[in-house]
Amino acid sequence: MTAKLAETMGQLAAAMKRIEELERHLYGKRSEKMPPPSSELRKTESPEEAEARRLAALAKRRERKALKQKLRSETIRHPVPDEAKVCPICGGVVDRPIGDGKHTTEYEYVPGYFVRRDHVQETLGCRCGQHIVTAPPPPRALDRSPYGPGFIGHLITMKCADSLPLYRLAKQYQRIGIPMSRSTLTDLFHAAAVKLASLSDRLLQLVAASEIVLADETPLLMQHPNRRGYVWTFIAGELITYRFSASRSGETAAQVLGGTTGTLVVDAYTGYNRVTQPEGRDRAGCLAHARRGVFDALGSAPVEARQAMDLILDVYRVEHEAKALGIVRTDAHLALRRAKSRPAMDRLHAWLVEEQPKHIPKGPLGAAISYALNQWGPLTRFLDDARIPVDNNRSEGALRVVALGRKNFLFVFDEENGEHLAGLYSLVATCEANGVDPIAYLQDVLLRVDTHPASRIDELLPHRWAAPTAPPAPTDLPPS
Repeated sequence: MTAKLAETMGQLAAAMKRIEELERHLYGKRSEKMPPPSSELRKTESPEEAEARRLAALAKRRERKALKQKLRSETIRHPVPDEAKVCPICGGVVDRPIGDGKHTTEYEYVPGYFVRRDHVQETLGCRCGQHIVTAPPPPRALDRSPYGPGFIGHLITMKCADSLPLYRLAKQYQRIGIPMSRSTLTDLFHAAAVKLASLSDRLLQLVAASEIVLADETPLLMQHPNRRGYVWTFIAGELITYRFSASRSGETAAQVLGGTTGTLVVDAYTGYNRVTQPEGRDRAGCLAHARRGVFDALGSAPVEARQAMDLILDVYRVEHEAKALGIVRTDAHLALRRAKSRPAMDRLHAWLVEEQPKHIPKGPLGAAISYALNQWGPLTRFLDDARIPVDNNRSEGALRVVALGRKNFLFVFDEENGEHLAGLYSLVATCEANGVDPIAYLQDVLLRVDTHPASRIDELLPHRWAAPTAPPAPTDLPPS
């Protein structure tokens, strides 16, 4: 009877949790999300930490100011009207300049700066009348395409970095005078993906060869067949790559990471077991997932859940301190983790063990406790290696662009098109991670990838790429 009651109570708790989630989704504020550890740490930061944060914010503002200097600029002078040049005091003419005048700044949008270029190839004939020679044509990004590499780079960046659907881009291009249809944009996008596939494939190889890899996945619908596909991300350092597959099976992880060694930072999804057990990579867990479960239990067990949140926050406090000291991923960072993070994790483990019998296993907090205890080994891997992050938030962040695209362009046509999207996602995301302008990068490599030696393909990857020293000067551009 007692076992039956416990089972019923567990089912009731699970149902109440589901109802609470649905009510929050339907009626709650969309901004009611789990606060990041950084915002909670600010509530208890010391004056020194507050000063360090202020200096970091100041450096960020200086960065933004430097970016503003890169904008095209023009000076427009506004003369004083003649009727205002009469002095109301003496009746004289007001014409003596005072300084440079009053300066104000305005940011304006000037449509386009897309250019239509008419290429004229000189044709010459010999006086003998037997020979005619024509200048070679300009290089093309795609054969027989009237669209230049910069245009194609802009198209790819708008979709892969800003998640704009192609039909919206077609409307924008048409408004500024470029003849365009969605089908043309689609053809350009996928033709470019095929041409650049060797680069995205090489990025994936470099990630697979890395010691520390972060991974995650998110759904994206396919139109043919009408089913759910998945976009996977694999990250190593500043290399961010994506793969598309028609299912969520562990086959994708095996294709990318099979036969490699090192550490894989992932959540508890069993699809990664094929590359972590028994002779694959060591598995490192995600403390943010454990924290999410506890956060979801705040409604049903506010006091206990708050205790667990505070214990987890102690670990993030150490990471915040390491970042402030500039010792992230160094031996000093590892020493700090052993001195402070290990005791914090020990306290958390003791609390989990003590609280587990007090909560229904299927209830919100009981489920969160079970998750943390079952994943305790992977969750503590970061204590032995400073290179391993405490959570998998970077890979989750890399999938936000996919989630936004899922809302905007809804689906990919089929698995092949999904693979094209994933390959271009990889190039654009790695550009952004390394401070490279994706449009400038794509404009250059679209012209070079076909003739560049395959043995030196790494030179064209975003993190190794160097902008051309003397790019051809475009014609018919407005003055800067």
